[in-house]
Parts: sequence; structure tokens; C-alpha cells
Amino acid sequence: MKTLRRSGQLFSRHIRWHQPIIVLSALLLLASCSAKPKQDYDVNYDFSSLKTFSQLTVKQTDDPLTADRINADIKQTLLNQGYVYQADNADFIVNYTFVTEDKEKDSGLSIGLGSGTWGSGGGIGLGTSIGIPLGSDTAKTQTIQIDIVDPKDKRLIWRGNGQYHFDQGGEEKALEINKTVMAILAQFPPQK
Repeated sequence: MKTLRRSGQLFSRHIRWHQPIIVLSALLLLASCSAKPKQDYDVNYDFSSLKTFSQLTVKQTDDPLTADRINADIKQTLLNQGYVYQADNADFIVNYTFVTEDKEKDSGLSIGLGSGTWGSGGGIGLGTSIGIPLGSDTAKTQTIQIDIVDPKDKRLIWRGNGQYHFDQGGEEKALEINKTVMAILAQFPPQK
């Protein structure tokens, strides 16, 4: 009987040891489902020759605050990456666009994964919960697209885009714009 108890205790310890792994796996799965910036580029272009950049500015927009923030964040991010700003005769030109959309909020349905122990064994539970959304049933989503253009032939050589969600403007929106621009340009130059 002691042998069964010991193996039951060992089994229980074995499950407890794996609990953090199960929780970590669930978190990694959820994180991988979030939207990541995407890129596309000319696979034959030599990006290693690029050292200086200039910027085009959005001429007409109904959201000049966002346009100014994106423009400033692009410039600062490229400077931080070691590129040099040069208004004329730069190695590449940076242009951007952004679109704001109203998207429906999630229905509130979620799936949870958990683990626990009871008695001399352990177990894993899977369940769902339904939440009732409060307030507005739409949220704002902004998609930012950044284009890198070769100034010699005005040809697109790299494009990246990403998006973020916001409820209102101010510091929180400015921070989300900054994080999104940095995440997009973290892919530039592309690693072949």
C-alpha cells in the first residue's frame, strides 16, 4: 500500500511540477494570436547600401495630430536605428498612410485553460465564460502602413504595416502609435 501512496504522491508532484509549464504554454498561445506587424519587400534589392533617408509628409488628413505623431515616430525610430536624416539626395524615401476604422468589440466569449490538483492526483480544466460588453459596442482600430521607396526610380522596395486599438486620443494613443511604428520598423531592413 505504501508503494501506491508513494506513486500517487509522485504523480501528484509530477502534475504540480507541470502546472507552470501548462500555464506558460497557454499564455504563449494567446500571445501568438495577437496581430503582429507584417512586411513585404523586393527580394532582389540590396538594403545594406541604405544609410540616409528623407520623409514625405501627408498633405491632407482629417487627423493632423496622428499624422504628426506618426511622422515624428518614424523619423526618431530610423535615427535610433542608425540612419541619418537628409532632406535631399537621400538613399531612401519614407512615406506612410493610416486608416481609422470602427470595429465591433469582441462578443465577450472567452476560453480558459487551467490546472489544479485535488486529492492525491491532479487535473486540467477547460471552460468558457461569456461577458456582457459595457458601453459602446465598437472600438477604433488604426492601421499604419509605412513605405520605403527608392528615390532613383520611385519604386517601392519595402512595405510594413501594423495596427492598434484605441478608445480616445491623448497620451495613451500617442504611446500606442509609437509602439506600433517601432514594431513595424523593427522589421526594416528585412533579414534575408
